[in-house]
Amino acid sequence: MSVSKLLIYIIVTAVSTYLIRMVPLVAIQKKIENQFFRSFLYYVPYAVLAAMVMPAVFYATGNMTASAVGFITAVIFAYLEKNIVTVACASCIAAFAVLLLL
Repeated sequence: MSVSKLLIYIIVTAVSTYLIRMVPLVAIQKKIENQFFRSFLYYVPYAVLAAMVMPAVFYATGNMTASAVGFITAVIFAYLEKNIVTVACASCIAAFAVLLLL
């Protein structure tokens, strides 16, 4: 791949990302009053994050059992309101332990 093609790809990606973020800011000038739409927008970042993370959760270890155990451990620790570092470490340790046992 030539440098000029790579530069064009980077510019197109940057412009499209900028437009996606800028258009709503320009188009919507006043405060959104609709309660349904406001609550919908409130949960969008969480839904996008979950959609990006969930596939990696189950395919990161290469073993579905270890991934499921790590995920269940993370859900339990998060439900118990532990901090993010504790949740991440506990789920990694649980998945690693299952991989060692298999």
